Amino acid sequence: METLKGKNIVLCVTGGIAVYKAVDVVSKLKKLGANVDVLMTKNATEFVSPLTFQSLSHNKVIDDMFSEIKYWDIEHISLAQKADIFLVVPATTNVVGKIANGIADDMVTTTIMATKAKVLIAPAMNTNMYTNPIYQDNEKKLRKLGYLFINPDSGKLACGDIGAGKLADTQDIVDRVEYELMIEEKLKNIKILVTAGPTVEKIDPVRFITNRSTGKMGYAISKQAKLLGAEVTLITGPTNIEKPYVDNIIEIESAEEMYKEVIKNKDVDVIIMTAAVSDYRPKEYIDKKIKKSDNDLVLELGRNKDVLFELGKIKENQLLIGFAAETNNIKEYALKKLKEKNLDLIVANDVSKKEIGFGADSNEVIFFDKNGNEFELEKMSKDLVALEIVNKIIDLLKE
Repeated sequence: METLKGKNIVLCVTGGIAVYKAVDVVSKLKKLGANVDVLMTKNATEFVSPLTFQSLSHNKVIDDMFSEIKYWDIEHISLAQKADIFLVVPATTNVVGKIANGIADDMVTTTIMATKAKVLIAPAMNTNMYTNPIYQDNEKKLRKLGYLFINPDSGKLACGDIGAGKLADTQDIVDRVEYELMIEEKLKNIKILVTAGPTVEKIDPVRFITNRSTGKMGYAISKQAKLLGAEVTLITGPTNIEKPYVDNIIEIESAEEMYKEVIKNKDVDVIIMTAAVSDYRPKEYIDKKIKKSDNDLVLELGRNKDVLFELGKIKENQLLIGFAAETNNIKEYALKKLKEKNLDLIVANDVSKKEIGFGADSNEVIFFDKNGNEFELEKMSKDLVALEIVNKIIDLLKE
């Protein structure tokens, strides 16, 4: 989905070993439909050729303040006015220091100084440079002035040191750009808790019981709620997909862990339970691998706590949203669950259909709310279904 179509992004690339990752950022932004103009410092061109960025962005790359004029507009002023957001990837100690102290001696710093758009900075540097008090003071100064930062990751750096300073994951950077450009205020000051993915119930150190949930629906809802200004906490079982940009992510495995974390974080305005929580678990966990024998293995299962039912018993002035993943009698089972678990809204779908079931990129759902209203959505992407769900929640909050 081209969520950034029509948005103008100026990517400022400065001279560090992480320059090659900025190439991936351009690629991802273009796939979202954004127009990307690239500015490079001279040092950055020593790591990656401007032609690489030009080929991906389909725009001229500017790396010299005194290059031949090809446009009547003064380029740094033109780009400064055109941009919806400036993105500095990677941001070196040098460029952060220049911006913080008003030094404008190249196209990157000159254009940033001339813009009124948001400026989002993704630092990448040696860990000792990152923790240096001079750098930290410069970053604090810029934050106070309204500049935005994406904190670097920790890990083994290109120089061999281990610590903070590694450029944030490129998908995290793109998600943050999307958030900053798409955010609306419809859910400002609203706290939302979302659960997503499967749970895992261990049998022995190598075997477990789980289900086919991938977390796609819950992650899409988390993302849309965040884009609409909500404060989002995501509690997720094990998944293999990129996690969304939200305020807090809590990773769990078992249904018992899910229950404990949900209860701990239940004091929110809206709880959306998309997770496929295991109904059963092995009654006994064997701490050594069960060896194969000639006999059948009998596995005795015990009931897990019904997280949604427990929430329904204790909910007060908050919305509780459930999901019904069924293979038959969709409406009957969904309405029963809506009533028994004291829900405000239930979203039902037929997971027996491969094109809309677990792991699919699309969904086809029916809403049932506590007021007896029923609304069916035709097949569409899970991102669009998520947006419809969040818009329905906004309507319920108004009521």
